Amino acid sequence: MLDQLLEGAVFYVAFLFAVTLHEAGHAWAAKIGGDLTAYYGGQVSLDPIPHIRREPFGMVVLPILSVILTGWPFGYASAPYDPNWARRHPKRAGWMALAGPGANLLLVLLAAFVITVGRAMTVFTTPSSVFFSHVTEATSAGPVQAVAFVVSVFFSLNLVLLILNLIPVPPLDGYGALPLVLPAKALEAYQDFSRQPMIGWIGILIAWRIFGSLYHPIFLFAVNLLYPGARYG
Repeated sequence: MLDQLLEGAVFYVAFLFAVTLHEAGHAWAAKIGGDLTAYYGGQVSLDPIPHIRREPFGMVVLPILSVILTGWPFGYASAPYDPNWARRHPKRAGWMALAGPGANLLLVLLAAFVITVGRAMTVFTTPSSVFFSHVTEATSAGPVQAVAFVVSVFFSLNLVLLILNLIPVPPLDGYGALPLVLPAKALEAYQDFSRQPMIGWIGILIAWRIFGSLYHPIFLFAVNLLYPGARYG
């Protein structure tokens, strides 16, 4: 029971940190692009409190409940922005959308770096099998095992957020980034479509259906890059 509580706490802390950095990335990119809405709301910060204050249910209640009930954190957060600014500057809004997943990519790379250094120091070793919370393996018992677990969770959870948010359906960031590749003549239709009622719920249902088929092969590809010569999957 204690082990489950500790694992749940690691999952929640990893979720809180990953989502905070994700939303801070959005807020920072919006500020750079000229929209100070999130900046004035305190979201250009790695302090989770402003983000929790904006979405207390999605950042605290729902993820803690989901960890208790399912063992996995599920939640949401948001950084405010000025829709008029986004309409006037669709390319800047596109970069704002990409900044959130970009923050999660940085955390995936950081976790991969820690694993690589750990292997070089013979603290970690190549595991015989991999899964969400077992991306690397400790070479000895004790605290190093806990570190391997934490690093594995950070790697996998941020990979989840990266992949999920890049699916190009509303309201996810992949859809918000489409102005970066759409021709100018299509932008107005894109913006009008984005404002349709219920379109976000439909997008979430689509993303939920296809995420599983995307995550597993990308996870295996990433882990095989992490361990050259390994052939997981």
